[in-house]
Amino acid sequence: MTIATSSSRLFTWLCFSLLGFSSQLISQPSLEQKIAQMVMVGFTGTTVLPESLKIDLSKRGLGGVLLFASNIINPLQAESLTTQLQANATSQLLISVDQEGGKVARLGAANGFSSTPSAYHLGTFVNREDSTRAAAAMMAGWLHQTGININFAPVADVNVNPLSPAIGQLERSYSKNPDTVSRHIGWFIEEFHAKKIVTTLKHFPGHGSAAVDSHLGFTNITSTWSSAELIPFKSAIDRGLSDLIMVGHLYNAQIDSQYPASLSYKTVQKLLRDSLHFSGVVISDELFMNAISKNYKFDDALELCVTSGTDILLFSTNIYNKQSLTAYVVNSISQKVRAGIISENIVDSAYNRIQRLKQHIITNATLASNQIPISTQLMQNYPNPFNPTTTVDYQISVRGNVTVAVYDILGRKIAALVNEEQSPGIHSVHFDGSKLSSGVYFYTLQTANYVAAKKMIIIK
Repeated sequence: MTIATSSSRLFTWLCFSLLGFSSQLISQPSLEQKIAQMVMVGFTGTTVLPESLKIDLSKRGLGGVLLFASNIINPLQAESLTTQLQANATSQLLISVDQEGGKVARLGAANGFSSTPSAYHLGTFVNREDSTRAAAAMMAGWLHQTGININFAPVADVNVNPLSPAIGQLERSYSKNPDTVSRHIGWFIEEFHAKKIVTTLKHFPGHGSAAVDSHLGFTNITSTWSSAELIPFKSAIDRGLSDLIMVGHLYNAQIDSQYPASLSYKTVQKLLRDSLHFSGVVISDELFMNAISKNYKFDDALELCVTSGTDILLFSTNIYNKQSLTAYVVNSISQKVRAGIISENIVDSAYNRIQRLKQHIITNATLASNQIPISTQLMQNYPNPFNPTTTVDYQISVRGNVTVAVYDILGRKIAALVNEEQSPGIHSVHFDGSKLSSGVYFYTLQTANYVAAKKMIIIK
């Protein structure tokens, strides 16, 4: 938005607009389009996209794709595949992979990359910052090179049970010590962020004590889990290192006596969002795992997963009953919304969080490619709501003086984040709201010919 009046009058007008008093009509996506953004699927193929997936991407607005090792032949092919995926999508596509290192690594020696050490080796045998950072930086470089923008890693699970079939036996946990896990996942995430790759903490609220693999069946951690397993998740959230969090198919009666975590409002909304103050995107573990598929009807699982507060529903395939899985999921959830079974506000909240994540990825991609923006623009802060820190991204098309400031609801300036001459490009500034009360605030970007304001929310 470009305005040519005094900055104080502009700020007042912008704030009133943000609060809902603007009469400007804004085109909104349909209910079906919003739900489609909540779906992430796997598919079969390496070079030519299945026609069903092309339709999901170009006609239905599918939000994300999960790649497996079977989709990847070599680095050049992987880059071509992600380019093809993005070209068929109607908006920025989330392209994800499980690249933990060790036994869970979709990019490895078999498809033109190289073998990588396990989290257990790095955190327990080596336990050195430089080693963990080096392994993470190498893998982050691969994802950046191939156009994959989300890594379903690191594993934040604590190695409570070394014989746990899904975690301990596969050496996926850094350590039995929660603080050691916290340090290593922090180093891992920072190296991926340096390459502009989004990361995912998993498997909330902690899979490390489980005696059963949730891929295979019902997984009860009630008697083995302790709240100490939340420490790595809380540490990453408090440090602003939590992009996405994956919730596991883990039944824990200490938290919810009725539903497993991935279908549990008490786990996702009450514990993760309300108690731990996570405001980013929540993604389910794969929903065709036997822990869910053998215990819940598919439509019931979809309903519970959405109403739990989960934003992205993850599937290993794009086909269900010989038809488009995306179409089925969108139809099932939209019918429940129109019937009043699922609140549309839940869908709206998930959609908005996903769009903020996508804008963050777009900004990162532009920054990583060193492109000069063709326009000046203020981005939505990320995360939002936040506690206590957040990041403001903005792009500048022409060299000149730039000011970025934060105001309270009454228009009083409470922080000057930037006031200097800057070159064209993507810029980021961090804001610490630890000394402020919960509430609505505004931040502004002003250059010689551009003024814009956006709303940020602190929740403590």
